[in-house]
Amino acid sequence: MRGHQRVRLARLSRLLKTTRRFALFSNFISNATDMQMLKSLGLCLVLCAICPFSTAQSQTGDASRIIHIALQPSPLQSNLERLTDEIGGRVPGTPAMQRAIEWGVDALKAAGADSVHTEEFTIPNSWAEGATEMTVSARGALDPHDQKPLEIEFRVRCVSIAWAPALTPVTHVPVVDVGKGTPADFAKAGDISGKILLVHTVVLKTWADLFAEYANAPPVIDAAVKGRAIAVAFMATREHDILYRHTNSAQGEIDRIPQVLVGREDGERVARLLAAGHPVWADLSIPDHIGGPIQTANVVAEIKGSEKPDEFVILGAHLDSWELGTGALDNGCNAALVIDALRAINDSGLKPRRSIRFILFSGEEEGLLGSRAYARSHRPELDNAAGVVIWDSGTGKTTGFADGGRNDLLASAKRLIAPLRQFGLTEVKTDMESGTDHVDFMLEGVPTFVADQDEANYLVNYHAVSDTYDKVDFVQLKKDVAEAAEFSFALANLPDKIGPRYTRAQIKQSIHDTHSEQMLKSAGLWDDWQNGRLGREK
Repeated sequence: MRGHQRVRLARLSRLLKTTRRFALFSNFISNATDMQMLKSLGLCLVLCAICPFSTAQSQTGDASRIIHIALQPSPLQSNLERLTDEIGGRVPGTPAMQRAIEWGVDALKAAGADSVHTEEFTIPNSWAEGATEMTVSARGALDPHDQKPLEIEFRVRCVSIAWAPALTPVTHVPVVDVGKGTPADFAKAGDISGKILLVHTVVLKTWADLFAEYANAPPVIDAAVKGRAIAVAFMATREHDILYRHTNSAQGEIDRIPQVLVGREDGERVARLLAAGHPVWADLSIPDHIGGPIQTANVVAEIKGSEKPDEFVILGAHLDSWELGTGALDNGCNAALVIDALRAINDSGLKPRRSIRFILFSGEEEGLLGSRAYARSHRPELDNAAGVVIWDSGTGKTTGFADGGRNDLLASAKRLIAPLRQFGLTEVKTDMESGTDHVDFMLEGVPTFVADQDEANYLVNYHAVSDTYDKVDFVQLKKDVAEAAEFSFALANLPDKIGPRYTRAQIKQSIHDTHSEQMLKSAGLWDDWQNGRLGREK
């Protein structure tokens, strides 16, 4: 028996000598003769030897469990059907938006949240469209058949731009083509005072086209106001008479000049008449209903962290939408995703180290107002924020995340997305992006991750009458749920936060390093950032 002990002891000693982590113990082991001590030490050795692998194995196991449960049948489709078909388009301040908030509270409770509440905030003005109408008339050359002047008249399909001022009915107002609205186009158009301006656009095909559509509008509006035009008529960027809703105001304020979006085919017809030398006039009425400040609310649910409950990760999407369609792709599908991700984490039985807050933001379409209100009201605790994850681009395949210009997050984030490569989510980019609810957190220095998604059918239906439940790809949406649940849980379950909260100086450096100055200017955020009204104070 003692000889066998010596053999085992020798083997154990050799193992320890080849393991640097336990070199200090080797001498002690070689002199050990007590069997009980040896057994205890052997157990210690086994536990310590597997320690470097246990955390990784645990993380892999957690990810597999959450992903498996997220892909199982759930109330995802029925939840979204209630939000889109039964509630419909959701503009803050309307009864539909209030019903949507109640929908969010009920669904998050049913998904298993530890707590659910709403947080109110104020939007500066209420706005609703009346019966916008536009009719154009033109006079042509003599008709070759009866030698009478050619009279042309037709009704233009159009809607008001949101949060633009009303226009009392005007008649027989000259229409002038200002091309794409460049300074050269305005110079060519000449005097625009008292006229309606027709602005050309390109057909929307890419994300860059969409960002350009937003970026091109403010200079046109500036020139129209300066030139004392009556109204601006933007051609739709969608074909086949698809109408949609945008706003060109930045923070829920009423804009400076009446604006309409006209059906592309009608706008091009007007442009051809003008190019052919036919004077064109318009009768235009924009009876928008504008009121004072309104209250709306974000919906906030939480799974409490097991070890560091005061630290938190946010998984969010905006609940509000425009009302021409039913807001399915933008952004009802991802509001439903947030709820289903909570369900998946809860049903897994796993508890993250940190808390996870699941937030349905309101007022996003009016200028990211809900997420801005949340970031500002929770500024005192943002040092405890361990990450903000946002989905806001329909149901196109998620290919990766933009991390808000944070090189320090890159390596860790790439490790965390490893379980998601099975879905084609493979990239983490050090980009600063605008246009959705991460922006104020990013400018507050919190690590942010915005899902980058393929265009799929998102752009053609964006803000449009066609943005309805039937456009949702539920197979892909379930994959997105799995990705959102796993990545949010992984961020919340790291031993240490993925990265610190940046100081204002560090945020400024990130803006410079990623050449994001123009992005902030195009989004109407630059001046507020520069003068300190936006972003981290120090």
